[in-house]
This record gives sequence, structure tokens and C-alpha cells, in this order.
Amino acid sequence: METWGALFEQAEAFDVDEAAIRSALADRRDREFHGDDTDDRASDGDDDVPDPADASPARVVADADVLAADLLVGGDAREALDGLRAHSWTTLVASDALLDDAEAVIASLADAALVADWRERIDEWREPIVQPPGDHPALASAFRGGAMHVLSFDDRLTAPGAGAGLNDRFPVSVREPRAFAALFDAEKLYPEVGDGEYPGPDRDPRA
Repeated sequence: METWGALFEQAEAFDVDEAAIRSALADRRDREFHGDDTDDRASDGDDDVPDPADASPARVVADADVLAADLLVGGDAREALDGLRAHSWTTLVASDALLDDAEAVIASLADAALVADWRERIDEWREPIVQPPGDHPALASAFRGGAMHVLSFDDRLTAPGAGAGLNDRFPVSVREPRAFAALFDAEKLYPEVGDGEYPGPDRDPRA
């Protein structure tokens, strides 16, 4: 399995920016939610969807645009996810539908080899979440997976009004990666999820 560092080096061969990623994801989801998606992505199914997990501030969802930007662009997305990669007591939660979206975006902007290597690595990292088909993949992953943070570049999700509406349903904040990275303080967060003093980063974010 490729390391994150090796994946990021492979991705440098592609000239991709956040705008291209956002456009590719918007096109895909527009097809999906209007019933005109002709690809063969797998659905999680609507049978036996488990109850939502207990909410925790150490459980985080990265929307498909952030996952793709982490790989292909770096910048704010990579800085935000590095904070999670460096701490084993944090959890990235994601449904298959969410990873399918990210995979499709990456495939449209890079090559099949990079897509395959990325999917193997992200599947090993994330905690899988089952979501009902038709739900928004990032929001469903957060709700079902007990994630109290969603990272997204979609201003329809990060707008203040959208956040207020979500909090009426479950405890979650939706922020752009830059805002999350600025607020993420592992030392202050650790006492809420671990015992004893904060041990510092315990994983190599490029491994």
C-alpha cells in the first residue's frame, strides 16, 4: 500500500486546483440528485442502516471535495487532514457513497493508477459508515457516524444559516478546511476523548 507521502508525490504530476475539484463534484452530485447519473457507483442500501454512533468532537467528516483537494492540491485541505492523520485517537468517518464521489472527482482530474492507490489508502484510514441512499454523503456520514465536524468547500454547507439548520437535527459544525485547521487544537481536545496528559502527535501524517 502506498504511503500518503508517496501519493502526494504522484499527484504533483497533475495540474489541478480547488476550482476544478469543486466543479467536478458539483457536476457529479447534480446528476446524482436529479436521477441522471449513469455511472455504476455502489449504494450503501437502505436495509438495516444502524443507529447513529455517539457524537464525538474527535470524529470528523471530510467532504469529497476536501478529500480530492488533500490529494491533488494540498494547501488548506492537506493541512486540516494532517491534524487527523497525526493523531490515532481521531477518526475520519466516511460512507462508501462519500468515497465514491471523491474517487469519481479524482478520476476525472488524474489517472486510474493514482485513483486506485488513493482508494486503497483512504479505505484503510476511514471508519466506514452505512448511509441511506439519496442522503447527502457528507452530512449522512456525520449524522450516522457521530462526527461533530464536517470539512467542505461547498458554501451551501458552510453558510451560517445552513449550520443553524443542521444543529437543530444533530450537533455538528461545517467549516472550510482553513477554518478547521485554525481551530483544531489537539492538546485541548485530548482530555475530552483520552486519559491523562496529551501525548502529542503519535502518527506520521505521511505514512
